[in-house]
This record gives sequence, C-alpha cells and structure tokens, in this order.
Amino acid sequence: MVTLLLFALAIFSVIGIGIYYFWQKSTLADAERVLPPAANLRGLFDDPSAGREEEMKIAIAAREAEQSALIARARNGEHSALADANQTKDAALYDRVLSELVKLADSDPKLLALQSYVAKNDLPVNAELATTVVASWQKSPDRNGTSKALHFAALSDDADAYRNAVEQALQFWREGKLPDIAAIELRALFDGEFWILASRTRSAGAGFVLKRTLDSARRELEAVASEARA
Repeated sequence: MVTLLLFALAIFSVIGIGIYYFWQKSTLADAERVLPPAANLRGLFDDPSAGREEEMKIAIAAREAEQSALIARARNGEHSALADANQTKDAALYDRVLSELVKLADSDPKLLALQSYVAKNDLPVNAELATTVVASWQKSPDRNGTSKALHFAALSDDADAYRNAVEQALQFWREGKLPDIAAIELRALFDGEFWILASRTRSAGAGFVLKRTLDSARRELEAVASEARA
C-alpha cells in the first residue's frame, strides 16, 4: 500500500514538473512578443542637419550640371536649349543661353532663324538679341525689317532700346529709305509696339522720355498724313 502511494506521488511530481516547464516557456514567449524592438542606438547620435546638407549639395551639383549642359547645347547652336532654359524659370541662365545663341548668329540667315524660333515659341528677348536685330536692320532698312526691329526692341522691355529704334526708323523714313511705309502706318506701328512694354517700364523715367519721343513723332507723322489727304 505504501509502495502504491509512493509511486502515485512520483507520477504526480513528474506531471507537475512538466506543467510548470510548459507554463514557464509560454510566459517567456509572450514576453518576447510584447517587448518593444531594440532601439537604434546609432540613430540616436545621427545629425539630421548633415543629411540635409548632403541633399543640398547633391541638388546644387545637379543644377550646375543642368546649366552647363544647356550652355554647351547653345554653343553648339541648338535653339531648343533656349526653350529648356526658359522652363527652369532661371532668368540669368536663360539670358546666358540666349546670348550664346546670339553670338553664333553671325549672318542674316542665322539671325533670322533665331528670331523665328524665339517668336514661334513666345520666348523672352534680351537686350543683346534686340540690339543685334536692330543693327542688322540698319544695314538694309525695309518695311518688313522695320516692323521686326521695332517688335524685338519692344520685346526686350527696355524703354531706351525701343526709343532708339523709333528714332532710327523715323530718321530712315525722313530720308526716304522707307518709301513703302506711309506716315499713318509708321505712327500706328510706333503706338502698337509701345504697348508691348511692361507697365512698370512705361511708367519709369526712361519710359517718360520714350513717351515724349513718341508724342513728337506722332505730331510730325500726323502733319504729313494731313498734307497727303489734302
């Protein structure tokens, strides 16, 4: 009887130990699941500004590479570089690209091609292009050239450049070098191109001088037109 009792106690002891072992293992597994992930000790000491500085350097390098590529294309005579430069919204870069293309326009056909591209794509005109167009027109003034010279001078948004073009056109007309342009037509051309200038340009000091020049030209051209009608 005592033997049976001891045997039973031994069995219960083994079962108890097994239950305790599996309970302990289950508890440890649950604890591992709920513990937070180990902290990124390296991240705690990282400098966020260093990452931003590196990103800024990469962006600057990419922008400089883009600018260099556009200028190189312009020096190669690619007019499309001008449209791409305009899309960057960088006025200084656009001016450089256009100036490079103007340098290559060393003949009337090349200059005309550049003018056509700028006009067709409604691109800005800088002072260098306007001056070159006016200088080319002065060599052999005619009706079509006069219209283009005044137009590009106005597109440059430079009141002095436009005034100089107006004065030169008026002088050519007086000298009889523009026989196919009537006085009333020349006046209308002067007035029409004037409104291409930005309002701030028309209102500035140089714009005031331009208005006085146009007023004088209108009176002179109107007097001639009146005589012709009489």
